[in-house]
Amino acid sequence: MTPAPGHDHPRCTRRGLLTGGLAVGASLSLPGCAYIRDDAPTDTPPPPSAKAEIDGDLVYFNWADYLAPSVLKGFQKEYGVRVIESNYDSMEGMYAKLAAGNRYDIVFPIAKWVQRLRKEGKLRAIEPDELQNADQVFYSGSYFNDPWYDEGSQVSVPFTVYKTGIGWRTDKVSSMTGSWEDLWNEEARGRVFTLDDQDEALAMAALLLGYDVNTSKPSELEEIKKLLISQKQYLRAYSSDDINNMVAGDAWVHHMWSGDFLYLRQGLAEDPDAFDFEAPREGVPINSDAYAIPTDAEHPGTAMVFIDYLLRPENAIKNMNYLYYPFPVRDALPAFAELADAVPACNVEVSDLENENVFRLLGSDEVQRRAAVWTEVKAS
Repeated sequence: MTPAPGHDHPRCTRRGLLTGGLAVGASLSLPGCAYIRDDAPTDTPPPPSAKAEIDGDLVYFNWADYLAPSVLKGFQKEYGVRVIESNYDSMEGMYAKLAAGNRYDIVFPIAKWVQRLRKEGKLRAIEPDELQNADQVFYSGSYFNDPWYDEGSQVSVPFTVYKTGIGWRTDKVSSMTGSWEDLWNEEARGRVFTLDDQDEALAMAALLLGYDVNTSKPSELEEIKKLLISQKQYLRAYSSDDINNMVAGDAWVHHMWSGDFLYLRQGLAEDPDAFDFEAPREGVPINSDAYAIPTDAEHPGTAMVFIDYLLRPENAIKNMNYLYYPFPVRDALPAFAELADAVPACNVEVSDLENENVFRLLGSDEVQRRAAVWTEVKAS
């Protein structure tokens, strides 16, 4: 395939590095597991919001290659500051760095990690009145005024939203049905990939069985395990490198994140019509992540200015055209709908987040039960 202009090669996106709960073989005692420790303080009132004013360079901690370089350069030029960038490849990695005392001015946690960090008193308040563009995300009736993971949106501002579905090669497979059962497609036997992501794999099977994506009930997890093991005869592999698997032709049917698929189709494919994407009828995981400022940030004022800068619709559009995930900035969303026009199943509306299929913070025993099942599936 010949990459589209501006994209020299497939990018290994944040979704391609995400490992959900635990990597296979990882210890269940990892400090970054998505649950609240029994000895952790909870619901500690956050430190007050900083004013949106430059108070130094920005120490930035995000997934690699996850904002348009032109936007980062524009911020540095406009405000005369440097963006000092560090990257992580999992939420566990981000959390471990914060827990170890590393200091960052801005981080980008997934929704359930916002909840954990807030409960543990690790995030500073963000006052919307300090942001000139706050009404782009906190307008009347917006889901983000009071999301489940951050009551009253005290410590976070929405960054991106996404869904998970199935991408496939239309020139190789003709029997897709619009169901998660398509990951058991006979035509694609040996060319099917499921994401190497605990939350996503368990959620896919749970939805097919009619269960909650966060289930930790032993009886339901046992059914999920049997279902996923039954899929292995169709699988080429578990892999979260969804873009490269499709580009290389190894995958004909791939469990995929919506933005990764759109980047593949719109940004890389020589023949976009050879690829399509479905959001299965049983329901799909839909989730979001956020901007957040750690309590010990040295330059929280610059972080506030940076958030405000990224909420400008013109910058959100630049980021969407680079990343292929929607930024829930009100005046920018029509541009994403246009970007996803040929594959409407990839579009994510803010209203789509008002559903039960989001990955939530669980208790430590629940996390361990789910991780044990995933380990058994991978080892079978």
